[in-house]
Amino acid sequence: MNRLAGVTSPYLLQHADNPVDWWPWSAEAFEEARRRNVPVLLSVGYSACHWCHVMAHECFEDDDTAAYMNEHFVSVKVDREERPDVDAVYMEAVQAATGQGGWPMTVFLTADAEPFYFGTYFPPEPRHGMPSFMQVLEGVRAAWVGRPEEVAEVAQKIARDLAGRQLDYGKAGTPGPEELAQALLGLTREYDAARGGFGGAPKFPPSMVLEFLLRHHARTGSEGALQMAADTCEAMARGGIYDQLGGGFARYSVDREWVVPHFEKMLYDNALLCRVYAHLWRATGSELARRVALETADFMVRELRTAQGGFASALDADSEDPLTGEHVEGAYYAWTPGRLREVLGEDDGALAAGYFGVTEEGTFEHGTSVLQLPQDGPAVDAERIAGIRARLLAARAERPAPGRDDKVVAAWNGLAIAALAECGAYFERPDLVERATEAADLLVRVHFDAAAGRAPRLARTSKDGRVGANAGVLEDYGDVAEGFLALAAVTGEGVWLEFAGLLLDLVLDRFTAEDGSLYDTAHDAEKLIRRPQDPTDTAAPSGWTAAAGALLSYAAHTGSEAHRTAAERALGVVQALGPRVPRFIGHGLSVAEALVDGPREVAVVGHPGDPARAALHRAALLGTAPGAVVAVGLPQAAEGGEGEFPLLAERTLVHDLPAAYVCRHFVCARPTTDPVELAEQLGAVRP
Repeated sequence: MNRLAGVTSPYLLQHADNPVDWWPWSAEAFEEARRRNVPVLLSVGYSACHWCHVMAHECFEDDDTAAYMNEHFVSVKVDREERPDVDAVYMEAVQAATGQGGWPMTVFLTADAEPFYFGTYFPPEPRHGMPSFMQVLEGVRAAWVGRPEEVAEVAQKIARDLAGRQLDYGKAGTPGPEELAQALLGLTREYDAARGGFGGAPKFPPSMVLEFLLRHHARTGSEGALQMAADTCEAMARGGIYDQLGGGFARYSVDREWVVPHFEKMLYDNALLCRVYAHLWRATGSELARRVALETADFMVRELRTAQGGFASALDADSEDPLTGEHVEGAYYAWTPGRLREVLGEDDGALAAGYFGVTEEGTFEHGTSVLQLPQDGPAVDAERIAGIRARLLAARAERPAPGRDDKVVAAWNGLAIAALAECGAYFERPDLVERATEAADLLVRVHFDAAAGRAPRLARTSKDGRVGANAGVLEDYGDVAEGFLALAAVTGEGVWLEFAGLLLDLVLDRFTAEDGSLYDTAHDAEKLIRRPQDPTDTAAPSGWTAAAGALLSYAAHTGSEAHRTAAERALGVVQALGPRVPRFIGHGLSVAEALVDGPREVAVVGHPGDPARAALHRAALLGTAPGAVVAVGLPQAAEGGEGEFPLLAERTLVHDLPAAYVCRHFVCARPTTDPVELAEQLGAVRP
């Protein structure tokens, strides 16, 4: 029976035609395992995962392997992007048992969903010290049949250990300047001064840490923080991890130098980095940062935007090599000097090879190279290199394209909304603001369910305009609220502030513990063996700190003491972890910077279409004060409309001119009609 045919997950649909009798995660699957007295084989992955595709081809498409799985197991397929709660619970078990994790994740469970054996990728035959997948299946089957009491005891002990893990950070005090300074010192120790970034290979874009460094510089003037951020951003932008033709970033670099990427492109990476580069430009005026921010925004719109106005999750790493016909990683992006000459001719081909670092030996596999921008590349005029880029991009578009995971994830679309709205405002690209607004409309129209008779909720995913069955998790509520707040600041449409408030009220009601800590799932969500709760960042901000940031911003907009208190209590985790593991709680550190700075509240009043109001609004948005919130609208004395911002109450014109009001920690500066003075009040460096 093909139980995956009707699902919305592209990853599950990739497995719908396997000879394996897959089940989606469901109570019925575990009931079937209990009825048959067989273990559950849980396989977790995602659509753009290279090794997930490899294991699928080697094992799940093999008839003999599938027959054994069907006879002795109930096999359950989970898309980690649709069910991050399931993934988090069992990944914690895998990491605790093996010391490492990753995808594909392979876990064997009892009918009570208790894990007893773990792994990630297993090859079709023994390799590099790993058993074959069939050996694992046979070993688990033998233990299940021959030593059932031992299996049950192990499973129950693991489940008890997982359920007993509790975080005790909710009662910690709020982080202050001392903890933030200690976090900066810790990052300095781990910084790779020669290559940018932190740690060794594989090297991931440190998006949330970069945002913290920029905010720390804005608040304290620390040149060291700014230098680490700027140098890392330049190294990534010049490396192969950045698509030098089409814009956008790959998931990570397999080396320390940012040369060879793991080629999958994820929406969350690009949304976060688009915003980081825009904020770097705001702080420094860097032309490189401006170009990369805009190219990354254009990449998201061009290649990830769906027909419904949302943004797809990812592009695959693999595609068909046009020369060999093989489906391999990086085929869409790699070049040789010969291929450059075929497209560009001898002169431009040789120039492009030198400019982009394409060598006869190759920097990737089989003599191919990933395009880079070496520091010592030949000097050429901008117009000529722009023409070369355009011709190469057009030629690349003729190659078989990587697959696209078309599902719309609420959290990641929230991140994209914030990035596109701000880029549109900073760089005077109203089309980007329109794309952000359309994505926000989709989330409200399709993902938000406020039907009468039941508690409202935010759905995690949709596909082709059809909402998925899985409930949103904390990161969805936090990141979507953050996107709506950014959109409200840029557009002056207070309805987005109202929607953010609805989501954050649900966070207070359904995700918050008595001690102020936050859970990743709602109190009425499906019960797993452990209720997931993780304040540390992964590839995207943790739900815990994403919600804390949105709560803090909303409180600044509205004066809500309940939301401010909830944000402060949630940030106790940053006081506890920030000085110890700053690389893994970068978003929390960013929010803490806003808390220490205020955040500042900016109200801009004037009449629509007045250039003076527009100039003040732009100066407010370009202010670098960490986490500053901006409201723009009619003066209080004028007739308002629906969706007015609370910050605009009692704000009037000054000498009949548009004016800006800046407040911080219950103290307000003198209102100003001068954009330059406003920029100074907000600590802005005018690009």
